[in-house]
Amino acid sequence: MVDLRFLWVFVGLLTLAFRVSDSQNRTCNPDDLKALEGFVKGLDLGSIDGWGGFNSSSSSSSSDCCDWGGVQCELGKVVGLDLANKSLRGSVSESLASLNRLRFLNLSSNSLHGAVPQKLFALPSLEVLDLSSNRLSDGFPATIQLPSMRVFNISSNLFNGSHPVLSGSTNLTAYIVGFNLFSGGIDASICVASPGLQVVSFSMNILSGGFPSGFGNCGSLRQLCVDSNKLSGELPDDLFTLSSLTHLSIQDNHITGTLGDRIGNLSSLVQLDLSLNGFSGTIPDVFGKMQGLQFLSFQSNNFSGPLPRSLSMLHSIDFLSMRDNSLNGLIDLNFTSMGRLCSLDLGLNQFTGLIPDGISTCVGLKTLNLARNNLHGEIPESFASLQSLSYLSLSNNSFTNISSALAVLQQCKNLTSVVLTMNFRGEVMPLDGVEGFTNLEAFIIANCQLSGSIPPWLRGCAKLQLVDLSWNHLKGTVPSWFGNLEELFYLDLSNNSLVGDIPKSLTQLKCLISHNNSLERSSSLDFPFFTKRNKGAKGLQYNQVQSFPPSIDLSDNHIDGPIWPEFGNLKNIIVLDLSGNNLSGTIPGELSGMKSLENLDLSHNSLTGTIPPSLTSLNFLSSFSVAYNNLYGLIPTGGQFLTFSNSSFEGNKGLCREHSSTCPSQRAPSLASGDTMQRKKNKVAIAGIAIGILSGTAFILALAYIFVMRIFARRKTNVEDEEADDDKHVEMSGSCMVLLFNKDSKELTVDDLLKSTDNFDQANIIGCGGFGLVYKATLPDGRRAAIKRLSGDCGQMDREFQAEVQTLSQAQHENLVLLQGYSKIGNDRLLIYSYMANGSLDYWLHEKFDGGCTLDWDTRLHIAQGAARGLAYLHQSCQPHILHRDIKSSNILLDENFEAHLADFGLARLISAYDTHVSTDLVGTLGYIPPEYGQSSVATFKGDVYSFGVVLLELLTGRRPMDVCKPKECRDLISWVFKLRQEKREAEVFDPLIYDKEHDKELMWVLEISCQCLNESPKVRPTTQQIVSWLDSITLNEQSMK
Repeated sequence: MVDLRFLWVFVGLLTLAFRVSDSQNRTCNPDDLKALEGFVKGLDLGSIDGWGGFNSSSSSSSSDCCDWGGVQCELGKVVGLDLANKSLRGSVSESLASLNRLRFLNLSSNSLHGAVPQKLFALPSLEVLDLSSNRLSDGFPATIQLPSMRVFNISSNLFNGSHPVLSGSTNLTAYIVGFNLFSGGIDASICVASPGLQVVSFSMNILSGGFPSGFGNCGSLRQLCVDSNKLSGELPDDLFTLSSLTHLSIQDNHITGTLGDRIGNLSSLVQLDLSLNGFSGTIPDVFGKMQGLQFLSFQSNNFSGPLPRSLSMLHSIDFLSMRDNSLNGLIDLNFTSMGRLCSLDLGLNQFTGLIPDGISTCVGLKTLNLARNNLHGEIPESFASLQSLSYLSLSNNSFTNISSALAVLQQCKNLTSVVLTMNFRGEVMPLDGVEGFTNLEAFIIANCQLSGSIPPWLRGCAKLQLVDLSWNHLKGTVPSWFGNLEELFYLDLSNNSLVGDIPKSLTQLKCLISHNNSLERSSSLDFPFFTKRNKGAKGLQYNQVQSFPPSIDLSDNHIDGPIWPEFGNLKNIIVLDLSGNNLSGTIPGELSGMKSLENLDLSHNSLTGTIPPSLTSLNFLSSFSVAYNNLYGLIPTGGQFLTFSNSSFEGNKGLCREHSSTCPSQRAPSLASGDTMQRKKNKVAIAGIAIGILSGTAFILALAYIFVMRIFARRKTNVEDEEADDDKHVEMSGSCMVLLFNKDSKELTVDDLLKSTDNFDQANIIGCGGFGLVYKATLPDGRRAAIKRLSGDCGQMDREFQAEVQTLSQAQHENLVLLQGYSKIGNDRLLIYSYMANGSLDYWLHEKFDGGCTLDWDTRLHIAQGAARGLAYLHQSCQPHILHRDIKSSNILLDENFEAHLADFGLARLISAYDTHVSTDLVGTLGYIPPEYGQSSVATFKGDVYSFGVVLLELLTGRRPMDVCKPKECRDLISWVFKLRQEKREAEVFDPLIYDKEHDKELMWVLEISCQCLNESPKVRPTTQQIVSWLDSITLNEQSMK
C-alpha cells in the first residue's frame, strides 16, 4: 500500500503556507461569499459549524467569510478551503468553481455524494485537491486541465469508468486514485504530462490489461502502488529504470513472468511487495544492491529454487515473507547480519535440512513461520534467547524430541502462540519439566500421534485461549482444571482415546458464558493457524486466534456418562461436538440456552429419549446431527430444524417426522434396558412377540391387499375430482381461525378465505410455486390479499411453510412482502400476504406480451434500489440476520407504485452476526446459483449478492439468465455479458427499450455494480449495504444535475 507520510507532510506544509500568507486585508470578496453560500446550500444540513450567517447556533456571527473556520484568504479572495473531517453530508456544489483564486481544496473524510462538478476541474490556480474518503461517484472528463495542480487525491470513493488523466499539470507531484471502481487499463501517459510525479497510487480498483510501459518517464517517482487490481502480463523493462523508487506495491494481481537481475536496479527500494501474483523462476541473487529494503514480500507466487544468499545483506530488513512458493534447498542465510528482522515467514515451501541456529541472533524476532516444509532435527537450544518471539509455527515438518522442544520454548517469555502440529511422530507427551509459557494464549500440537495424557502443566498457563491436542493417542480423562482457565474459548481434544465423564467444569468456562472483551485485542498480524476437522478434509485456516469460533470438541473418544444440562449456560459457544463417544442418557432440553450455537453434533453415541422441542429456539443452528443413537419420537419441526436433511437423524429407528404414516410409538423401545436379568426376561418376551408376528402376518397381508386395491381404484378418478375433494376437506375445516399478525385486523376464519377466493377458483390463480398455488382474494373488509395455498403431506412443503412464517414474522421492512396471517388445516397450509397489484418483476421483463406500458429505465432503477434495500435489511439490520437463498426476478413483487418487495422465503435461513454462512444443500434456481455453491455445502451472504447481480443484469438486458431459445453462444446471460464487456461492446448489452444517451452513464454504472456482484470470488463481491449506497448515489447524482 502507498506510504502517504511524504504526501501528508507536503500537504501540511502547503496548508501552513496558505495560513501564514493571509493578508491584513481579510474582508471577504462578495463573489466568493456567494460561492460559499451556494456550497453550503448543497449540504443536507444547509450549514457548517463556525460559518456565520448559516447556523444560528454558530459561535461566530461574522459575515466575513475570511473569518470562518477552514477558510484562508489573500486580499479578500478565498485561496484555501480546508473542511476535512467535518461530518459534511450532501453534494459538492458547482458554485465552488467560482472561487477563481482557489489554490487549496480539502473536503476529505466526509460523507459527500454524487458527481463532482466538471467546472471544478477548470480552476486555473488549484494546486491541491483532496476529495478522498467520501461517497462521490460517476466518471471524469476525458482530460482535465489543471495547470497548477500539485496534489490530486480522489481515493476511497465510488468513481468509475476510466481513471482521469491530467493534461498540462506539469507540476503534479502526487496522483492518488486508489480505492475506487475505475476499470479499463492504466494510462501511463500521466508520466508524460507530469514527469515530476513522486507518488502514484492505483490501489484497489478494477483495472485490467497489461502493466503498461511509460512509468520510466517519471524519473522522480518514489511510490508506485497498483496493488489489488486485475493486471496481467509481465512487468515492462522501463519500470526497472526508476532508481528513485522507494515503494513498489504490485500485490494481488495476475502478473507473470520472471524477475531477472533487473530488479536489482531499484536500489532505493524500502518496500517491495510482489505477493499474490504468478511470478515464476528463481529469485535473482541481487539483494546486495538493495540494502535499504525494510519490507520484502514475494508470498504466494510460483518461485522455485533456493533462497538467494544476498538476502543476508539486507541489514535493515524488518519483514521478510516468501511463504507459499516452491522454494527448496537449505535455509542458508547469514541471519547474524539481519539483526533488525521482526517477522520471518518461509512457510509452505519445500525447504529441507535443519533450522538454522543463526536465527537466534535476530533477538528482535516476533514472528517465525517455518510450517509446511520438509525440515527435520530438533529445535535449537539457542532459541531460548528469542525473548521477543511471540508467534511460532513449525507445523507439518519432521521435528523430533518434543521434551527438548518444550524445554527450550518455555524460556521464550513473550511467546503467545505455539503451533507444532504434525511433528514428533509417536513420541510421548511430557507430563513434567515444563513450568514456563506464562504468556501462552494458543497451544496447538495436533496430529502428532502422541501418547500419554493431557499434560498437567497446561493448568499453569492462565492466559490460554485456545488448546488443540486433537488427532493424537492421548489417554486418561479430560481434566477438570480446564474449567478454571478464565480466557479459554476454544478446546479441541477430538480423535484421542480419552475416557470418563465430561467434566462438569467445562460448563463453567467464563469465556463461553459471557462475552470477554479481552479477546477483542486488534491485530493486523497475518499468522496462519490450521485446524483439521476430519481425515479427508483440508485444514481450515484462521489468521488470528480471535478468528476461531468459540468451541468445545470432544468428538471421537471413549467418553461416557451424560450430557450435562449445564451446557445450556454457555451462551457464547458456537460449536459443540460430542459425537463418536459412548454418551448415554437423554438430550437435555436446557441445551436451548446456548443461544449462539451454530454447530451441534451428538451423533454416534448411545443417547435415548426424544429430541427436545426447545432446541428449535436455537435460531443460529446451521449444522445439527443426532444420527446413530437410540432416539425415538417426533423430530421437532420449528426453527432451523425445518431445513435439516434426513442424514441428521438417520440411524434412529424410533425417530420420525410429523405427518409420517410410519411413525412408531413415541414410547421408549422396551429393549433399551442395560440390566442383565432384564435382558433375559426380554428374551422370553421376544419369543412371544415373534410368535405373534408370525400368526398375524397373513392377516396383515390381507388388509394390505384390500388397501392397495382401494388406492388403485382411487387413482382412476380424474384430477378435477381430486381438486374437488381437496376443497371439500378445506370446507370441513372452514370454522378454523386464521392467525393474524396485525392485532388491529378483523378476525378471519378459513371460511372467510374460501369466500374471498371463490372457493380457490382457478380464475383467481395469480402465481404458482413448488408446493402450491397463489390466489387473489378480496377479504371481508374489502382489502385485497394474496393467499398461498400449500397442499400435501411432503415434509419439504411443511418446512417451506414454517420457514416463511418464521422469517416474515421476524423481518418487517417496506421492501419485503408483508405476511398478514396464516392457518393450518389438515394437510393444507395457508399464507396470507399483502396483494401486489403489479405482479412480479419476472412478468414485466419476460412475460408481458400484451402491449401497453413497459418498464422504463427510471422504474427499473427504482425497483433495483428497493430490492437492494430489502436484501440489505435481511443481511445486516434484521436480528437475527437472514439468508434468502433464492433471489430471482420472480421473487421480486411490485405493488401499485412499482415498489419492490422481496418474496418467497421458503428457503431462507436465520444466521448469527458472528458467522457468514450456513450449511446447505444446493438450493436456489438455475441461472441464479453462485458457482461456489456447486463446490461446497455452505450458503453465504455473498451468494445472495451473486443472485442479486443476475437480477440487475435482467433489468439491464431484459433477458432471462438462461434462455434455450437463444443461439448457443448467448444462452447463458452472464457469459454473454462478460464477453461483450471484454470486447468493449457494452452498448449491445442493454435492452433497446431503455437504452439512450441520456441514461448511458447510469446504465454503465449499474452494469459495473452487477459485474462486481457476479465476481467469481465471493470475498471480492460487495456487501448489500455497499450496493444500496452505489445504487442510491445514481439517483442523487441525477437530482444534483437538475
